[in-house]
Amino acid sequence: MSTVGEAWAYLTTWENWTGANGITTPTFDGGWRFAQDSIIALTLEHIWMSFAAVAIAVAFALPVGVLLGHIRKGGGATVVISNVSRAMPTLALLTLFAASAIGFGNRAVILAAAIFAFPPILTNAFTGMSGVDPDIREAALGQGLTRFQVATRVELPLAVPLIAAGLRTATVQTVATVPLAALVAGGGLGVIINRGLATQRYGEVLAGAVLVAALALATDAVMARLQRAATPAPLREAATAAA
Repeated sequence: MSTVGEAWAYLTTWENWTGANGITTPTFDGGWRFAQDSIIALTLEHIWMSFAAVAIAVAFALPVGVLLGHIRKGGGATVVISNVSRAMPTLALLTLFAASAIGFGNRAVILAAAIFAFPPILTNAFTGMSGVDPDIREAALGQGLTRFQVATRVELPLAVPLIAAGLRTATVQTVATVPLAALVAGGGLGVIINRGLATQRYGEVLAGAVLVAALALATDAVMARLQRAATPAPLREAATAAA
């Protein structure tokens, strides 16, 4: 059977989706984890790890980017931080984290993916806030708004499209990066690829790659809708008219 045929057979076998014993499995300490033989379970684990990584990145990058963009300072530092974060190889970070007290597993993956998701969120938040027309800021101050009110009621709504775009980029990149988790005893859809390589079942490798690509595309579609929903209607109409 060809590799494509093996991949099709793997994806169309219902037991591969549900697992032999369901989507969860007990652990030695009395807990549970997602089953490693279930596509549904591995997909849920993949989504959970991606969401956790992006949430951590947002918690740190968004406030810093918004603040620096509001005060119009730190542009050089923002670029340096973003470039350094992008330059760090994710696989190298995974290896370092796994060899440290953090240990192998999903925790190391989430932290490494959060660092990878940091740059686009920070850069877009800074660019969005600092790119607001100074005349608009001055007009808002002239109306009696405090600087905090200008930042939250004027600048932030105008910066939302760029911030949402950065969040969309970071989320899709994270979903595409999390498969590396399988290399450090983590979960997610990368388990299918890694298992296929280890057993030389290349149809399974192809099936895993297809699943990761499909999840990344689905994530991008969802984030695109959220980005549009988060963008104020006047800005959407202006963008449509300019196009």
